[in-house]
Amino acid sequence: MEKFKYLMEPELVANIQKYFGVEKIQKNDRSNAVDNIQKYFGVEKIQKNDRSNAVDKKEYTVRNKFWYYLFCFGTALGDELFYSSFIPFWFWNVDGAVGRRVVLVWAIIMYIGQGIKDLFQMPRPGPPVVRLQNKWAMEYGMPSTHAMVGVSIPFSVLLYTMDRYQYNFPLGLLIAIVWCSVICVSRLYLGMHSVLDVIVGLFLAICLMFPLVPIIDHLDNYFLTSPTAPILLLVSSILMIVYYPNSGKWTPTRGDTTMILSVCVGIQIGAWLNYQTGKMSASELTAPYAIMWPSYTMLGNTLLRTIIGFAFVLLTRTVCKTFTYNIICAILREDVDNLKKSENTLQNKHKTIVDLGCKYVACAAIGFNTLYLLPQLFRFMRIERPTFFTEI
Repeated sequence: MEKFKYLMEPELVANIQKYFGVEKIQKNDRSNAVDNIQKYFGVEKIQKNDRSNAVDKKEYTVRNKFWYYLFCFGTALGDELFYSSFIPFWFWNVDGAVGRRVVLVWAIIMYIGQGIKDLFQMPRPGPPVVRLQNKWAMEYGMPSTHAMVGVSIPFSVLLYTMDRYQYNFPLGLLIAIVWCSVICVSRLYLGMHSVLDVIVGLFLAICLMFPLVPIIDHLDNYFLTSPTAPILLLVSSILMIVYYPNSGKWTPTRGDTTMILSVCVGIQIGAWLNYQTGKMSASELTAPYAIMWPSYTMLGNTLLRTIIGFAFVLLTRTVCKTFTYNIICAILREDVDNLKKSENTLQNKHKTIVDLGCKYVACAAIGFNTLYLLPQLFRFMRIERPTFFTEI
């Protein structure tokens, strides 16, 4: 128990921050800075409310910019922006079979991690830790789902490609380890997790990977070939959102989990429709496949697919969110503007329903378009990736 308490201590995180060049500004230093500003400009008095405009509100100073930018990048690898960029790019330009499996692993592990967060309700580290980021401040701390993503995505990519492609496995393993390490340390550097939060996240993700990786190989085949797969995906995902663990207070965790599940559902249904309509057929070649350097034409097509694809993703997100929000508000007889301005609470059930429904539809549509509509458009424009419809 003493070891667990030690790993939960905020002082340990503060020491890690200090090691990487983050130092807390003492109150005396801040008041001296205010006095110096007053003297320099000849100001006799600065009202308390104006003082925040006269000096930097930050309670810390960054001594080493390299670590700061590296760990900001690292934490972004577990953010919504990364998911919405990496996942479509992977399907359009790398490998759909690997992509479907990786997304399933990611969605299941994230759902479990997010649910445990709201069940355990462990707070994030407090003083003397300096919080460099407040984006996830309303969420609970244990386990670190960033650490779980740091395991699930790079290592599932590695495991699903090692027998499928010919490449330097030790180099791939090194990249996965560095990827995971940067994400984990970034959460400590930014003051968002205790060391125990990160360790629990890593341990939980590793334990889940052992059964999930082989099971999902069979699950992916079922989702492609079974006529009932879309119904099962839709019903199970909605039930998982409806019966998501209640932490006793509103947090953004449930909404984030809804987006993850719905993207996964949209992707699987898009792939299912490709298979069921006869667009997909197994490759005549046998694995492991050789990796070839792309030609200038291939690079140009990759660039076009990426630009056009992301433009449609943004359009889908905007249209679906606006349309769905208005439709659900009309069904519930709620004013759109008033509901948007209302507070996020567990008691505000109509706002919760609208927000979750809106996120589910928008993200499911993005996933579906990524796997079905956009590949059809790429084929029509003759910029498709040649092996896309053979990746079963």
